[in-house]
Amino acid sequence: MNANDAIALLGGEAQKAREMRAYHKVDRPYLGVANPVIDAIVKEWRAALDLKARLQLSSDLWDTNIHEGRIAAAKLLTQARIRPDDTAAWDLIASWVPSFDAWAVADHASIAGQKRLVWQPSRLVQVEAWTTSDYMWTRRAALVMTLPWTKQNFPKPAELEARDRVLGWAASYVTDHDWFIQKAIAWWLRELSKHDAPRVIAFLDKHGDQMKPFARKEAGRKLPA
Repeated sequence: MNANDAIALLGGEAQKAREMRAYHKVDRPYLGVANPVIDAIVKEWRAALDLKARLQLSSDLWDTNIHEGRIAAAKLLTQARIRPDDTAAWDLIASWVPSFDAWAVADHASIAGQKRLVWQPSRLVQVEAWTTSDYMWTRRAALVMTLPWTKQNFPKPAELEARDRVLGWAASYVTDHDWFIQKAIAWWLRELSKHDAPRVIAFLDKHGDQMKPFARKEAGRKLPA
């Protein structure tokens, strides 16, 4: 299957495409296809294609620059286990990061990246380099892709080390008042607060005054009263 065939299978609706363009506010082609439809079609592709073919289709779909094509590209690589889980899938996902330019596409690609990071946490070394990028979307990706480390109630030592590592990245971001960066900090802290409130409280006590008020409020929204 090539990208043109895949795009044709996705279909679309012209009116919905216009609505999506207005909503996402990014100048790229839109087909007008809802996420559940993409999910169902991509599930069939994942079952039918081997890894090599999926990687090629993902790469080609991303290169179309079509909104739904990029969403489908990310979903093709979103699964807990990829066999063989060598570097190919991760390298492809990581290669997309410099072209992130919209939250929806970036978040779907980051979810695919989350799975590969959890499977191979040593890749955090590469992600850490993103935190000093001049490009906002690259810096943001470092937090969104590491959200799985907010989830553990009883983290193992290595997981706790990774958690503290990412909190250090977040601390280096607090003076960056770009809305998307502040939102990402708040997102990470809010999710962590459900499982590790003391660390979030300590972070906010130390850095909260440097955050935008909306971000500080959002970060503490799930903390115990």
